[in-house]
Amino acid sequence: MALLADLYFSFRSPYSYLAIGRYRELAETHTVDIALRPVYPIAIRDPDILFTNALQGRYIFIDAARSAQMLGIPYRWPRPDPVVQDMMTRKVSEDQPYIHRLTRMGQAAQKRGKGLAFADEVSKVIWSGAVDDWHEGEQLAEAVSRAGLDLAELDAEVAAEADALDAEIAANQDALTAAGHWGVPTLVFEGEPFFGQDRIEMAKWRMEQKGLAER
Repeated sequence: MALLADLYFSFRSPYSYLAIGRYRELAETHTVDIALRPVYPIAIRDPDILFTNALQGRYIFIDAARSAQMLGIPYRWPRPDPVVQDMMTRKVSEDQPYIHRLTRMGQAAQKRGKGLAFADEVSKVIWSGAVDDWHEGEQLAEAVSRAGLDLAELDAEVAAEADALDAEIAANQDALTAAGHWGVPTLVFEGEPFFGQDRIEMAKWRMEQKGLAER
């Protein structure tokens, strides 16, 4: 019997990107099923509290890049940013063509049992720096195909069921809050939150206490 865990994840979070591939590998190689629980980034949920200290944004840019370098994970801030925002004024645009689509597709992918694979493959296209304009051409379609899904099918569900998917995404956020955290990536295992891309080994250690083994 596999253990069960939930991974709260944002497509705008560099730390979520740095964690997703390792959590996917853990789920594939060990006896744990990890459900992707996409949430909207703080810039969308509550833009008034985003980077209220000017040093926060600068630190995240520096720390995410060096964390990626240390881990050997290709990384560059996305072009375009999944959240349309003026980085000088920190103002978040009312027009958000990317983040709603990505988050809703992530929720739809999880309902098909492919949440981790979808988030990993799509995040690589967005964050690895291998391509510019990740939202154009066939790049997203190819990433979704590598996850075993069809982009046109997901987009059709996003268009037809946006309100229902947003309700499920809001429920994910409520569940994260109930588990005792607010940020991403956070893995929740048996009610215990493990926040950050640097808590994967600790989460694995806790799971091993509960019987986690290699598949």
